[in-house]
Amino acid sequence: MSNKRRWIQAITGGLVLCLIFSLCGFYGRCEGVRDEMLRLHILAHSDSDADQQLKLQVRDAVVNAAAGWLDGACDRDEAAALAQECLPALEQVARQTVAAAGYTYPVQAELCRMYFPTRQYESVTLPAGMYDAVRFTIGDGKGKNWWCVVYPPLCAGAAADRRQLGDVLNAGQEELVTGGSRYVMRFKIVEWVEGLMHFFRRDRGG
Repeated sequence: MSNKRRWIQAITGGLVLCLIFSLCGFYGRCEGVRDEMLRLHILAHSDSDADQQLKLQVRDAVVNAAAGWLDGACDRDEAAALAQECLPALEQVARQTVAAAGYTYPVQAELCRMYFPTRQYESVTLPAGMYDAVRFTIGDGKGKNWWCVVYPPLCAGAAADRRQLGDVLNAGQEELVTGGSRYVMRFKIVEWVEGLMHFFRRDRGG
């Protein structure tokens, strides 16, 4: 093998290793972001205009009723515990909203761990993966969903005393979610990996 070919192989191998280490670091930061957040997720009964409008009515009622509900939470675990305490009352608010609109759909509220694809929320990009979420399912829950972040409280009207991302995420995590177009390809790779893992979790019934 010529010296030139050895140099090309060495350089190529070095670049591949750099890419792997870079993605490992990026993936770790994504995991850190997921571990610090609690999301709100509302599933409509169907994609009909009426059911989608009902979903938004439930959204407004729940977010208004929950205003300030996570104020004072020091971390995601504490926020989840507070959310669990509020679930029965918030589920009742959602049910009353559905009934007042003239529907008989059941409503289920639960604190769960669920998969989200990469999503943009205002100027923040949240990586794909498993998140803790407060989920409201209206009727069959087969329609398009609505979501936001309740910890840190980024939903409009979700908290009287808003905590900023920098109060919850470290500098590297905050830079990742606000980095915009710099990380588009890396987010796509993370989504591909997380989507594949989610597929196998579902296949195992996990």
